[in-house]
Amino acid sequence: MVSAVPSLPRQLPLMRAIDEFLLTTVLLFLAVTVVRWLRDPGSALYLADLKVALAVIGVISGAILTALILSPPGRRSGGHMNPSVTVALWLMDAFPGRSVLPYALAQLAGSVTGTALARLVWGPAVSQPSVAYGAIRPAETWQASDVFLAEGGAMMALILLVGVILAYPRYIRSLPYVIGASVALVIALLGPRSGGSINPARQFGPAALSGETTDLWIYLVVPVLGAVIGSSIYHLFIWRFNACRPLTYKLAGDHSQEE
Repeated sequence: MVSAVPSLPRQLPLMRAIDEFLLTTVLLFLAVTVVRWLRDPGSALYLADLKVALAVIGVISGAILTALILSPPGRRSGGHMNPSVTVALWLMDAFPGRSVLPYALAQLAGSVTGTALARLVWGPAVSQPSVAYGAIRPAETWQASDVFLAEGGAMMALILLVGVILAYPRYIRSLPYVIGASVALVIALLGPRSGGSINPARQFGPAALSGETTDLWIYLVVPVLGAVIGSSIYHLFIWRFNACRPLTYKLAGDHSQEE
């Protein structure tokens, strides 16, 4: 017999969206900071080989994301830091619909704030072409259609993975680490090709401040589309046949700090 799924609140407190703003601000500040130190030719840590640099950036970014999910604000808000994740969890019946817009706006605002803060702290080094505020750019040989498929497919796969783990509570403790490792892999593999963003908030702030508009609509829209497709597949093949669904919108799990 399947246990009853706890009912969701109609809307989360506004403070949870503020937590998402703070988390995304920190995420973008650190993302731009890492790019500044590894891709600025004047930096002592400069890595000239783009593939090597993106592999290192991927590992560091994955570790940062995991730490933020497990932080007190991440445990309270769910630690999404990505509008696509928030939309997917709503579609998988794990997140209240009325909180989707406040979360998404908070994440995008945090993206701009974190990027601006990095510019304030690190100065002109952040705005030079090799860093470009940490903005994501596809390879010159990649067409928009290639970027579309890569970014959407990667987001779809990540959402399916998150859905499977959330559907089985005994595995939830591993989820922050799985997400961190998955993001690290996406950046390492897709970074030199499509850019490896899979997060509208990751590109929004850097693009707004740098003026980088190459395939911008893809980076902002396609991850959400991939999340919608992933959550739909979840409903068709996981929720229906296993008679289960995500128990929580918190990526660190219900065992963590409660509101």
